[in-house]
Amino acid sequence: MTPSRDISVLLEIMARLRSPGTGCPWDLDQDFSTIAPYTIEEAYEVADAIARGDLDDLREELGDLLLQVVFHARMAEEKNAFSFGDVVEAITRKMIRRHPHVFGNADGNLTPTDVEGAWDRIKAEEKAERAARRPVQQNQHKSLLSGIKAGQPALTRAMELQRKASTVGFDWNDPRAVLKKIREEADEIEAALDRNDKEELAEETGDLLFALVNLARHVNADPDAALRFTNAKFERRFAFIERKLAEQGRSLEQSTLEEMDALWNAAKREE
Repeated sequence: MTPSRDISVLLEIMARLRSPGTGCPWDLDQDFSTIAPYTIEEAYEVADAIARGDLDDLREELGDLLLQVVFHARMAEEKNAFSFGDVVEAITRKMIRRHPHVFGNADGNLTPTDVEGAWDRIKAEEKAERAARRPVQQNQHKSLLSGIKAGQPALTRAMELQRKASTVGFDWNDPRAVLKKIREEADEIEAALDRNDKEELAEETGDLLFALVNLARHVNADPDAALRFTNAKFERRFAFIERKLAEQGRSLEQSTLEEMDALWNAAKREE
């Protein structure tokens, strides 16, 4: 086969990869749950290419993300559930419906705020329609938090859970109260360290992270963006340590923690 701009060629490649007997053993061994982490990873790779302003890399990463869609659609087609064409039809229908000011008879002279309001209203209508199509389960508890999607990144989902709970007053009124909670969670981690209980440590660490997200929400900071900024800062300062040691003809392995820590502080002073 030769590379092509035609989406049908990509669909054919995936079909061949998933063909029993002649396809790729690894591809044949996958299912929705095993591929899902790769789908999330590729979405992050797209975001990373955008953050770096690397359009060549963005082209490649968008292709990798598209492959994930094709992969899932192929597995669904094998189960006679839906095909790639059905995925395309569903999203085109959705985009047309959510833009009546472009594709319908509605007033096209709208502000971005007007468009956002209409988008949210139509999304709510679609959600209600999907819920009505689902089988009714007797005695099923309908939680306020039921609409928060489980597949979101953990930091984002924590933020959404907290926001939703805050709409009924389940929230702190002062960021300092959240800081107090963070200190309590840190104390509980210290106690778990004394007991050397690995399961408890993991649970308490999760509680601390959840409290930190709550603080970010209260100070109007995006926790994911804040962590990305800190990641970049860590990389920058660590690279400073490597450069300074290289200037001395030494490697990281040849240095003590105290020496590296001193260089870290020097990097902080430079910034």
